[in-house]
Amino acid sequence: MSTSVMRDKVCAVTGANSGIGKATARGLAEMSANVIMICRSRERGQKARAEIIDKTGNRNIDLLIADLSSQRAIRHLAEEFKRNYARLDVLVNNAGGIFSPRRESVDGIEYTFALNHLAYFLLTNLLMGVLKASGHSRVVNVSSDAHSAGHINFEDLEGRKRYFAQRAYSQSKLANVLFTYELARRIRGDNVAVNAVHPGVVRTRFGSTASAPFRVVVTIARPFMRSPEKGAETVVYLASSSEVEGVTGKYFYDKKEMRSTKESYDLNVAKRLWEISEEMTGNSVSS
Repeated sequence: MSTSVMRDKVCAVTGANSGIGKATARGLAEMSANVIMICRSRERGQKARAEIIDKTGNRNIDLLIADLSSQRAIRHLAEEFKRNYARLDVLVNNAGGIFSPRRESVDGIEYTFALNHLAYFLLTNLLMGVLKASGHSRVVNVSSDAHSAGHINFEDLEGRKRYFAQRAYSQSKLANVLFTYELARRIRGDNVAVNAVHPGVVRTRFGSTASAPFRVVVTIARPFMRSPEKGAETVVYLASSSEVEGVTGKYFYDKKEMRSTKESYDLNVAKRLWEISEEMTGNSVSS
């Protein structure tokens, strides 16, 4: 693929200072895109930005700082973005993690659900006006095959009654897929493609905030995991390839469309999750 295929395209990537996010940012930078790296840590973000500029020669790499577990920070981020950029061709929602023991965000929401799902939901909706105005733009939601073990437990969505880190993570990854499909349905015809991706099991910082036994399992499995670059391939493909122009509301793995789990196609579950997500983010999220 030509290194200039994304020239003049504005691409925002969350969680861009490490792992899949960083590899995605670099992949898009290699295609001459103007990449906005959205990171929680300014120090790690600046270090990753400098490395990407050095490796790609592309100096059109910007850095925005936001803690995406905080809805106030997400709203500030969206406003800052709209003040500084006239268009948004690609939004990659990637930032996330698994957390043990249970903890809550600054908004009093279980942290996994807040960061892994509500951040995708809120940021995408707040930037939807810019995405629509840009024409033929794309949203890529990084999910996981872990969604296959997930179930949206509306009776205990935040694990207040009983919390298991893996269960919370799988639920959030299923929420990513449900959000993808529901958003695609709601904006069909608006020239914004929305797709979800399973990047594979990738060697990242994933699990660093989980319990000690989980970290041990991840450490043992690490040699058998994919590199971040391999994990980012399908993300970059969905963000840039002409082969998927106009394709929306789908789930991909290794650049191929795949079926997700049965619950992910349940229209009633998707609608209810959307409505609850609106309530949890302050009702109106339209831009």
